[in-house]
Amino acid sequence: MPALVRLYIRHVLIGFAISAAFCATLVWMNVAGLGHLILETDLGWVAALMLFVSNGVVFAGVQFAIAVMLLAEDDTGPRGGHRHGAARVLLPVAIPVRDVRQDRRRR
Repeated sequence: MPALVRLYIRHVLIGFAISAAFCATLVWMNVAGLGHLILETDLGWVAALMLFVSNGVVFAGVQFAIAVMLLAEDDTGPRGGHRHGAARVLLPVAIPVRDVRQDRRRR
């Protein structure tokens, strides 16, 4: 199995595990009456399933996005387009400037 597919499956499973913990916390703390809805009604399992799946999709997507962004590049390498350890040398440059005040006096 390709490494990217394994990375995707692993982080989707982590996202759904986070969703299970989140949904269990919502039911346990009875946020907005969800605990009562899920535990004491006939079709509470449907609400629990919908809550778990919808949060699972969101958390899995975020988890995988974070994993992909962390793969971007190593921060220890050289930056800014110049070689690591190369010293910058600043040299003065003469720029000719006209004195505008003297031009106004001549008129």
